[in-house]
Amino acid sequence: MSIYVGNLSYQVTEEDLKRAFAEYGTVNRVQLPSDRETGRPRGFAFVEMETDAQETAAIEALDGAEWMGRDLKVNKAKPREERSDSSRGSWGNNTRNNRRY
Repeated sequence: MSIYVGNLSYQVTEEDLKRAFAEYGTVNRVQLPSDRETGRPRGFAFVEMETDAQETAAIEALDGAEWMGRDLKVNKAKPREERSDSSRGSWGNNTRNNRRY
């Protein structure tokens, strides 16, 4: 399982997150997504720790805490939902059978 960390400063680095979460146990991995177009961090991250107990301790300690000028949102990450083609919607609703004259 992993931890979702939201409302991050845009200046935060993976190393900053590793140091902050290392106080609660062993950090296995940090993911800091960035915007595809600008390369700028998106303001959230995912942190994986060695045990569930370490994750729970980090969540309890850091959720709502002020860090780098921001109030963190820290909780268990939800599984990523699969996207289907039907969820993209239609552009312009161009169906030939529904024309109105």
